[in-house]
Amino acid sequence: MTATPSLPVVLVTGAARRLGREIALALAAGGWQVAVHYRGSEEDALKTVADCTRLSGAAAAFQCDLEQEAGVRALLPRVAAHFGRVDAVVNNASTFEQDSAASFGFAALDKHLHSNTGAAILLAQALHAHVSSRNASGAVVNLLDQKLWNQNPDFFSYTLSKAALEAAGTMLALALAPQVRVVGVAPGLTLTSHLLSDEQFEARHKLSPLGRSSTPADVAAAVKFALENSSMTGTTLLVDGGQHLMKFERDFSLM
Repeated sequence: MTATPSLPVVLVTGAARRLGREIALALAAGGWQVAVHYRGSEEDALKTVADCTRLSGAAAAFQCDLEQEAGVRALLPRVAAHFGRVDAVVNNASTFEQDSAASFGFAALDKHLHSNTGAAILLAQALHAHVSSRNASGAVVNLLDQKLWNQNPDFFSYTLSKAALEAAGTMLALALAPQVRVVGVAPGLTLTSHLLSDEQFEARHKLSPLGRSSTPADVAAAVKFALENSSMTGTTLLVDGGQHLMKFERDFSLM
């Protein structure tokens, strides 16, 4: 569908499936035009585009490998060329691979830092340049993890990359103001994976002071709130049912 110049545009990374798709759909339902980023899941991305288009009138898919700097630098300008504007970025895409202090190496760290941290910073940088050229304002939401406030030794490089992104959020909130706001959203256990049976997921999801962790709808609502609340920057919303208040010796998937 043709882009609508009067409606805001958001780029959601990793929006073809799972949590990114839920965020994209929630934003489309709220009146955002959505740029659906994907790496390899083209069929899923096109389905998300079709579903977002029915809600907001305009969406499009954009392929990019977030580990490749040149592609990341070109991504937001591609979105701007298609829609005519970009108002926000949701850095949702994430590499999540298990390593430990014993198995840690530079290759694993580099992979996680490039896709989880570096790409998010470059997209924030690009949004700042874009909105500044339009004498406009924008917002960035970085998906973090309650694990940062409740650390355990699993998924070592992943956790380091998210900790770096949390620190980058504070620095970017200062560096990119007043044109761009930067907010973190940190979910708890939200979706199951191949590492958990349905029964294991349900049991772990209940491990919180509120008796349940975050749902995709909870996280999507927090992202939308962060994007649209013009007074928020340099802070993080923990959306986890209070899981960050409890001590877990292992990652949920390895308990």
